Amino acid sequence: MNFALITLPVLLLAAGTPIFAGLLIAATVALAFFMNIPLNAVHQNLFGSLNFSGLLAVPFFIYAGEMMSRGTVSQRLVDFVHSFVAGVPGALGVTTVGTATVFGAISGSSAAAVASVGKVMSPSMDAAKYPRRVTAGLVTSVSAIGIVIPPSIPMIVYGASAEASIPRLYAAGVLPGLLLAGALVAFVIFRARQSGHGDAQRVSARGILRATRRAIWALGAPIIVLGGIYGGVFSPTEAASVACLYAMAVTRLVFRELSFADILESARTAVLASAQILVIVAAAGLFSWVLTVNQIPQTLVGWIAAYEVEPWQFLLAVNILLLLWGCVMEPMSAILLLTPMLVPLVDALEIDKVHFGVVMTLNLAIGLFTPPFGINIFVAQSVLGMKTTDIYRGVLPYFLIFLLVLLVVTYVPAISRISAELLMFG
Repeated sequence: MNFALITLPVLLLAAGTPIFAGLLIAATVALAFFMNIPLNAVHQNLFGSLNFSGLLAVPFFIYAGEMMSRGTVSQRLVDFVHSFVAGVPGALGVTTVGTATVFGAISGSSAAAVASVGKVMSPSMDAAKYPRRVTAGLVTSVSAIGIVIPPSIPMIVYGASAEASIPRLYAAGVLPGLLLAGALVAFVIFRARQSGHGDAQRVSARGILRATRRAIWALGAPIIVLGGIYGGVFSPTEAASVACLYAMAVTRLVFRELSFADILESARTAVLASAQILVIVAAAGLFSWVLTVNQIPQTLVGWIAAYEVEPWQFLLAVNILLLLWGCVMEPMSAILLLTPMLVPLVDALEIDKVHFGVVMTLNLAIGLFTPPFGINIFVAQSVLGMKTTDIYRGVLPYFLIFLLVLLVVTYVPAISRISAELLMFG
């Protein structure tokens, strides 16, 4: 049994087997050779894992983000943010942080933010004589904020796996996300003053008004989605469908940048991306069920109780585990694989599951730009045309900023709790 549930999936993943296939094979081997359970439990649990209405939000948000990432949405957002911070030292770097944060609130996708924001900001930062390594490190890392602030697709998946409230998860992620953005802005300004990047300039009231007018429709997406959720108008799943209709109307009818063929192409891309996520959800659900039937989580809870592990010690160990795990596995897979084993321990130690979800998401956000397999690194390499080794060096300072914020959010749970209470009105 240990071979089927521990050794086999590790060997399959190390051999390059797709994650869903590795989990499916391991679970099937355990059922066929070590458990007295009919194999029809395989397809029952595969489909049962997808029987959660909140997962419907995943393809909708992906589709909305795909449409909004095309055309000039990112350029409009850059112009809007830059118009407000143009007088700040390191204004282009600050603009990159602000745009990535806003774009994340529209698409919920870190990779899309790297591609969209990187294409727009790279030429401007090159012209301002920012070192290429600094540009690459900034774009690659700050885009990870997109999965911390709502609408976050990893938080939907965590909510489904941990049976936690998705609206409350979204609310709890707002202040940590803004704290992260603020820390990055402070570092960018400090670095600009030290290095003498002289891209600060006067702020024009007319320029602010013009940029706001051009970006107002793009900014409407997160306002409508989050305002609708916390105003009680619709659920996160309904909000995702509203986001699709809004994105379609704005890109096709207002900006007039997408043809019907582009909208269909966006749908095709969203279908493929959603299928990649949901097939992992199904396989991970089966694997988690096999673990539960074999009382693996209960054994871990007993081990924690026997050694009298304190909550802070557990959270420290989890942070180290997730930071290492995020280096080799993308967030959705890590959440689906680890949540069923960690949540019983979280409950046993009386740690708030919503707070833990924010900590887990923030950990895995760091993994998006951590060598060797951070997806943002490869997207940035393609967009910026740089060597991965140069990008590795560029992200190091921002890794330390993310790590500092992670420790603060982990050990000051009041941040996520207050964030949730403010937006959920208690």
